[in-house]
Formats: sequence, structure tokens, C-alpha cells
Amino acid sequence: MEMRTKVKLNNSNQMPILALGVWQSGKQTKQAVLSALKAGYRHIDTAAAYGNEEAVGEAIKESGIAREELFITTKLWNDDVRLGKTREALMTSLNKLGLDYVDLYLIHWPVNGYVDAYLEMENLMKEGYIRNIGVSNFKKHHLEDLLSQVHIIPAVDQMEFNPQMQDQELYQFCKENRIILEAWSPLGSGACLQIPAIQIIAERYQKTPAQIILRWLLQKGIVILPKSVHEERIIENANLFDFQLQDEDICLMDALNQNLRTGPDPDHFDF
Repeated sequence: MEMRTKVKLNNSNQMPILALGVWQSGKQTKQAVLSALKAGYRHIDTAAAYGNEEAVGEAIKESGIAREELFITTKLWNDDVRLGKTREALMTSLNKLGLDYVDLYLIHWPVNGYVDAYLEMENLMKEGYIRNIGVSNFKKHHLEDLLSQVHIIPAVDQMEFNPQMQDQELYQFCKENRIILEAWSPLGSGACLQIPAIQIIAERYQKTPAQIILRWLLQKGIVILPKSVHEERIIENANLFDFQLQDEDICLMDALNQNLRTGPDPDHFDF
């Protein structure tokens, strides 16, 4: 099962629309990545802060899959942004991953120093260490501030996005500026699976609530990175390309927003 479906980024590079997220995957990270690669995933999303870049690197190496077939994302942690250590942090990540370059490098959170960090990422991109640069957890006002001071528009903004947490202002801004929105916590840490309306839609399509939510995001043009360490769930989360949601069901899902975050608010966090 090959998931070759990709989205074109604003620099004409391409990114697979389905990724495996490995936040809090712990000791199961390596096996989860191997399972995902075996199931046809080609996009893996990690971060320096997750503490599992080595495990991701081991799985990549063991898989035997050609580097150019893979799309690897990692992220610059807050302390390194504040200390102006973007270059050092990237080199550490590359070393841990066992790679010469990453396909996507993101600023993890909008902490003080993010403009300088991003400008250094532009340099690292020109030097070939990064193929695409972007941000994570940047709201519309963060993006507006960044765009006024940098030379390269972010390819991606990764944000919590699920039926109960839909930042429509950010969604529209990203669309207008050709920034791909990527959803972390696409299932709302599991909370969205219990929503009766989604369960009813799932029965109608003979799919799981998770598959309905992930398909809804894909049809909105949002890249997804569901996280799991269980092989059967990893395969199930990828089984999204043999059905399409009707417009009325997408409207039903759109109406479920409660601005309910499972993670920190990018305007109010303390790390």
C-alpha cells in the first residue's frame, strides 16, 4: 500500500499529505516508524524536543528505503530559538537522524527570537541542509509579523486542528498566502472520536470515526500527522483514499468547532 498522494508547496516542492507523528512514542518509536514505512507512509514527523530523533534515524536506515523517497520533518526547540542556536540545533538533529538534510524544518513555538531563527533557517536552506522551512503553532498574527521581516514565505504551518479546534482565521490566512496547514492532534487526543455526529457519519460510510476525521481534514487541503505506535492503527489511519465525504458531511463536521484545545495555546504557554 503506497501512499504517494502529495501536495505541492509554495516553492513547487512536494510533500506527502499523510505523515506519522512520533510525539510521546517513547521506546516504541523505532517500531512505529518501521511499521509506518512498511505500510507505505513516506513522511515522518519528529522534533528535537521529542527525544526520539535517533530512533527515527535507526528506522529510516533499517527500512532500506531510498532517502529521496522519504520526507522527514523535525523542529527547532524553544531554548535554541531563544539562545540563537539554530544552526547548532539543526546539525545536532541531522546527526541524530543520520541524515545530510531534512525535508522540512519548523520553528516549534513562537518564542522570542523566532525571526532571527527563521532568517538563519533561510541560510541553512540555501546551503542545502534543509529543503523546506516553516513554523509550528503560529497563529495568524505571528505569521503576519514573521512575513513582514523574512524573505521566504513558510511552506508549512503546523497547528492543532481537529473538529473541536478549528482556527478558521488561520485556515483562511494560510490559504490566501499559499502556506500549507498541517494538523497535529487531528483526532483531538481521541476526544473527537466520541462525538455522536462523527460516529453517525462513520456508520454511513462504514469507516471508523478516526478515518472520517482524517478524510475531512484531507478534503479541506490540510496535511495530517496522526500519531500511533500500534501497527493496525497505523494502517487504519492510512486507509483514507478509497472514499470521499459528501459536501453535506463536510459542512456537518465544520459546524462542530468549539475552539477547544487539547494542547497549549500559542499565545499562552510557559516553556
